[in-house]
Amino acid sequence: MTATTPIAAPGSAIGRVSGPSLWARLSQGSTVPILLVLAVIFVIWYAFTIYLNARWQFQVFDRAGAEFTAWEFIVGTMSQDRPVLPAPHQVAVELWNTIVGQNITSRRSLVYHAWITLSATLLGFLMGTLLGMGLAVLIVHNRATDRSLMPWIIASQTVPILAIAPMVVVVLASIGMTGLVPKALISTYLSFFPVVVGMVKGLRSPEFLQLDLLRTYSASRWQAFWKLRFPSSLPYLFTSMKVGVAASLVGAIVGELPTGAAGGLGARLLAGSYYGQTVQIWSALFMAAALSATLILLVGLVQRIVLARMGGQP
Repeated sequence: MTATTPIAAPGSAIGRVSGPSLWARLSQGSTVPILLVLAVIFVIWYAFTIYLNARWQFQVFDRAGAEFTAWEFIVGTMSQDRPVLPAPHQVAVELWNTIVGQNITSRRSLVYHAWITLSATLLGFLMGTLLGMGLAVLIVHNRATDRSLMPWIIASQTVPILAIAPMVVVVLASIGMTGLVPKALISTYLSFFPVVVGMVKGLRSPEFLQLDLLRTYSASRWQAFWKLRFPSSLPYLFTSMKVGVAASLVGAIVGELPTGAAGGLGARLLAGSYYGQTVQIWSALFMAAALSATLILLVGLVQRIVLARMGGQP
């Protein structure tokens, strides 16, 4: 007699195939590592908040002449009005109050200041990208330009932006140009360099055999540029644009510092440093970081769409 294998009824424990648990699925991805890193950052942040604010808190209790417990001391270091290092929850409350709790047209709103900085960032990024692409095309197609211009482009980035920004603002103000344009030009100065380097690398990425094949078809330099060089440079271009848009935001913020502008994240940072409002400084920094991350994600989204429509790998 041969033994027969019993057939499990539908829904029975034997018939069900147990899949990986929720924790196993999360562990295989990037969710758990990211959460662990964030948890470590918050623990370190809170620890330094207690350490850096402890001196002032000791003085507060000494002047009051009151006894205190360890818990009261810890709570006190995390609830100071002008702490040396604000606690994460203080920054979160400030972000909520200045983003959600204020009208976006109010000067107390971070959205209002972020929009002023964003307008200069986008204008500077646009000018820097166009300038960088134009210089890259000249460098690749003209050997004299490559030898004469490229060293100066590299040398231009050795000058600290903090030294250039005040001069740009003062010179342009003397001829009546204030507001958006000076900040945009400073953003252009920082954003064009990565675009030049990336675009030159991309335009030179086609192999010699590919270029030789186009010559056999009697393709002109213009046709070789549009049919081969430019499509090959797009991955390099978008990668450099991600760096350029972040640098453009930095340039816009730096450009707002020497002007004493009435609006912008740079003006928000400057006002916070004048009056010792460290919570305001940190909230503006977080807003700038969120703005930079959003711009980089948007450039990445455009990259995926463009490369997918061209049939390439996004």
